[in-house]
Amino acid sequence: MEIRSPYNQQLVGSITLETETNIEQKIQCGKNLSKNFPLGLLKEDRIRILNRAAEIMESQVEQLTLLATSEGGKPYLDSKVEVLRAIHGVRLSRDYVSEITGTEIPMGLNAASKTKRAYTVKEPIGLVVAISAFNHPLNLIVHQVVTAFAAGCPVIVKPDLRTPLSCLRLLEILAEAGMPDGWCQAVLCENELAEKLACDSRVNFMSFIGSAKVGWYLRSKLAAGTRCALEHGGIAPSLVFEDADFNSMIPALIKGSFYHAGQVCVSTQRIFVQESIAEKLCSALKQQADQLLVGDPLKPETAVGPLITVNELNRIDTWVTQAIAEGTHLVTGGKRIAETCYAPTILLNPAAKSSVSTHEIFGPVVCVYPFKSTDEAIQKANDTPFHFQASVFSQNENRALEAAGKLNASAVMINDHTAFRVDWMPFAGRDQSGLGTGGIKYSIEDLLQEKLIVTQR
Repeated sequence: MEIRSPYNQQLVGSITLETETNIEQKIQCGKNLSKNFPLGLLKEDRIRILNRAAEIMESQVEQLTLLATSEGGKPYLDSKVEVLRAIHGVRLSRDYVSEITGTEIPMGLNAASKTKRAYTVKEPIGLVVAISAFNHPLNLIVHQVVTAFAAGCPVIVKPDLRTPLSCLRLLEILAEAGMPDGWCQAVLCENELAEKLACDSRVNFMSFIGSAKVGWYLRSKLAAGTRCALEHGGIAPSLVFEDADFNSMIPALIKGSFYHAGQVCVSTQRIFVQESIAEKLCSALKQQADQLLVGDPLKPETAVGPLITVNELNRIDTWVTQAIAEGTHLVTGGKRIAETCYAPTILLNPAAKSSVSTHEIFGPVVCVYPFKSTDEAIQKANDTPFHFQASVFSQNENRALEAAGKLNASAVMINDHTAFRVDWMPFAGRDQSGLGTGGIKYSIEDLLQEKLIVTQR
C-alpha cells in the first residue's frame, strides 16, 4: 500500500498490510509477554529504554518533522512542535515510571483490623491494543504506545493507514533504544481486521482515538472484561464577551479555528459572541483569516495545509454550501484552493439544525453566533451531545469563571483558544466525546490495576 502526501499525492513511502495469521501471531506474542512478565519489564529497564529513545528522537527532530509533515499534511512548523511534544511525552512517561506505587491503607481502626497491616500495589493491566488517528501521527502514538510500555504492558498499535510511517519510525527508535522484541508491535490492516484485533478476548485494554461513531461501536463489541479509553471529537465552543481583549483574542481564535486545517478534536468550531461586538469580531477574524497562507505544508511560511483526503474536502464543502443555502452569511472563504486545500472559512449565524452547528466539521471552518444574554449563550453552547474543551474570553475574571462553571466541558480555557493542550494535563471528552482521561500520567494510570495486600502486623 502506497502512502502519499495529502497535499500533492507524491509518494512518501509504502507498507505491507497484515494477514489475519500475522495478527494472530502478534496477539499471541503480546499475551505471552504479559503472562511471562506480569509486572512488566523491570522499572529500571523501562526508564533506561525510554531515556535512550528520547535521546535518539532528539537527534532526529528534522527527519521526524519532515516525515510527519509529508504523510499527514500538518504544516512544517506545527509538525516540528508535535515532534518536540512527542519527545517530551517520552520523557514524561519515563519520569512517571518511578511514581508507580501503591498506598498504605489505615488499619487498627476497629477490633477486626487492630492486628492487620494493609497496602496496595499497582500492576500492569495486561495486553493493550491501541487504535490511533491520522491528525497527530507521532504524538498520539506516544500517548498510546509509550504510556503502555511505561505502565509495564505489551502493546499492539494500529495506526491510521493514511499516516502509518511516523508510528513505524517510533517503534524502530524504541527497538534501537533497547526495547526487547514484542513489547511494542504495529499492525497494519483494514478496519475489519482491526475490529477483530480490538475485540479479541485476550486483549485487556483497548485505547481508541477517532470518530465517536466508530469508538462507541467498538466499545459495544469488546470482549467481557476488556477495559477501554475512547477519545473522540467535539464541536468546541468559545464564549466572547464585549469586554474581551481583541489584541490577544483574535490571534488565539484564528489559531484555535484553523490549526492543522481544523483537523483537531478540540478545534474551535462555534464562537458565541455578545451581539454588540459581533460585527467587529467577524471583521477582525476575516482580516487575519484572509492573510493565512494555505498550501504546501513543507514550506515554513504555510499556516494551513491540506485536508487529509479529497473526500473530506468534498464533505466540508458540501456542509458549507448547505449552510449558505439555509441562510448562513459567508464572511470569508467557502471555496477550494487546491485539490485538497480549503480556504479558511467563517460563517455567521448558521441555523441551529445545520450540519456545521451540530456535527464536528474537522476542517478549516468556524461559525459565529451573536447572543444577547449569557444564559442564552451557555444554553446554545451546551446544546449538543459532544462536550470536550471550551473557552471564555473576558477581562472580567468573575464573569469568565461563572461562565466556565456553567459550560458543559471537561476543560475551559480562560482567554485562550479551545485547542490549548500540554501533554501532562488531563485531556478527556465528556458524554459522546469520549470515555476515560488522556494525558501521559492519566493514560499510564488507566493501564494499571490496584491489588490490596492485607497481612498481620
